[in-house]
Amino acid sequence: MSSEVCGAHLVPFAGASCAFGVFDGVHEGHRFIISQAVEDGRIHDRPSIIITFDVDPSELFAPHADDKLMSNAERISRLAELGADHVAVIPFDEAVAASAPVTFLDRLFVQGAPRRLLVGEDLRFGCHASGTLLDLASWGASHGMTVQGVPLLEMDGAPVTSTRIRACLKEGEVEEAARLLGCPYALGGEVVAGRKMGREMGICTANLKADPLREVPQDGVYAAYALIEGARRKAAVSVGVPITFEDATASTIEAHILGFDEDIYGKRLTLEFMERLRPMVKFASSQELVAQIEEDIARTRLLP
Repeated sequence: MSSEVCGAHLVPFAGASCAFGVFDGVHEGHRFIISQAVEDGRIHDRPSIIITFDVDPSELFAPHADDKLMSNAERISRLAELGADHVAVIPFDEAVAASAPVTFLDRLFVQGAPRRLLVGEDLRFGCHASGTLLDLASWGASHGMTVQGVPLLEMDGAPVTSTRIRACLKEGEVEEAARLLGCPYALGGEVVAGRKMGREMGICTANLKADPLREVPQDGVYAAYALIEGARRKAAVSVGVPITFEDATASTIEAHILGFDEDIYGKRLTLEFMERLRPMVKFASSQELVAQIEEDIARTRLLP
């Protein structure tokens, strides 16, 4: 059952067990923090609440510093699947960003503080990210709230972070990214008209216009799943500029959806990247390219 998602002003925080953070990617480290809040609520018979912002604060101050692992809507939707009773969404704007740490907490918990608040130990909040875990704990101590800074979850000797996952995607390591995320990396957007070169070769593709500010895997060819109109189908996906046609086209994300040839222009398509099959290669002829694409499709059919 999904959690109730609502504005923070509608959620009764008093006495609850809460997890607070942006949670870009909702990766395994985030899930670890949230699971502790949910379990604490279960043990002590009190509500469990995930507290987050409606937008990632970095989008306001540094929109191109780091591309996002999820859209805000996807992030909030994924948080609602993690077993908490509520997902409390805080509107983030310049006024909130300018709030002193204590002012931010006073306003957020004006109707009463949680009994327990779990956050990543590297949490920063308030104006110029000046609020620290110590500030949060000090405020909590005076309001009957226990604050727990949770150490970053480690896998293979290194912390699981959104930065680490973005680095994997930049190298095309989508399987490792999926392990850290706890699910395949997904990229969604609108299907738009493309260069139609695939159709000319007898291989129809859907051209994806990815959501802005999203991380795109390294150029190459991938085996993926395509989510379209409620169905999940296997798809061979090309990301980047096909070197054979580099003088005739710009970078694209094109998906050949196996066993599917419907008009989906203008519709939303989401791709789940499962395996990187190969880098972009320049072929001597279109015939060689078609032969390689057919091999890519054959390998994609082997997805479970």
